[in-house]
Amino acid sequence: MIRFNNILEKQYNINCINIIAQAGGWSALAYKVFDGEKDYFLKVYEKSRASTPKLTALIDTYVPITMWLNENTDMKEKLPIPLLTKDGKSKCEDDNGIYLLYKYIDGTTVGSSELTEKQVQQLAKIIATLHSYNDKIPINTKSIREDFSLPFLNQLKQVLRKECASLPMDLKSLLGAHIKPLEQSIDRVEELSKILRESNPKMVLCHTDIHNWNLMQRDEQLVLIDWEGLKLAPVEADLMFFVDKPYYDVFMNIYLKLHKDFVINTDALLFYHIRRKLEDIWEFIEQLLYDNQEDKERNQTIKVLDGELNN
Repeated sequence: MIRFNNILEKQYNINCINIIAQAGGWSALAYKVFDGEKDYFLKVYEKSRASTPKLTALIDTYVPITMWLNENTDMKEKLPIPLLTKDGKSKCEDDNGIYLLYKYIDGTTVGSSELTEKQVQQLAKIIATLHSYNDKIPINTKSIREDFSLPFLNQLKQVLRKECASLPMDLKSLLGAHIKPLEQSIDRVEELSKILRESNPKMVLCHTDIHNWNLMQRDEQLVLIDWEGLKLAPVEADLMFFVDKPYYDVFMNIYLKLHKDFVINTDALLFYHIRRKLEDIWEFIEQLLYDNQEDKERNQTIKVLDGELNN
């Protein structure tokens, strides 16, 4: 914790009295920080994790966009905004990690709970508002523009087709029965990628990682967190998370009030569905191959990967 104290004091002028570990996601560690007057939320991306470069590469692009959305749209107070460092930067780092500091959201994560109808309505309004903005905002969105690329796919192919025999035994055993359907999914998503690149679909701002663990209830307002995946993309990049939900009709009735002429692009929907599944699978394989995991953590990763493969 000493290194966190040093970062907070040096970069934010915060004299930390107490730091408490919080339940974080698989991508980063999380801590509640108290300085004697205010609570803060410290997000820590460990440089030792294989996923960190991808998750942190665009912080300096997406943070200014979220700040603009908070200050200029109906999304105010509906998304978390990092506190800037003394030098006005979105993040800071040392040899061990990359750090973002937020005001603490005094609320509860929706998580495994079902969304209430009111929460569905609020979420629909948040997403409909977000989709009202495109590359015309006064912030450069070029680096987050969707190009339908599949940067992880070559590595996944190599593991499935060339390196399978040399994989750790637990991973090799897990992948064995799933190689054929994975290869079929790879062929299909590459085909859809080509179709979408050639069709040049309309693009808007999208969160791209909407699920209950990225939703918090604060007082009467739902808050959408974890904006690392912010993209300028077809709306299906977000709507893919709702099509199989029991509240889909309620969500879309509200969404369509703001986007009356919307018609779903089935190619885009299928592309995002398959790409997400394959990318999740690759990220768990990547953890097993390259991250330094204790036995308990590795067993949990194997369990989650098994579930993804069976889906």
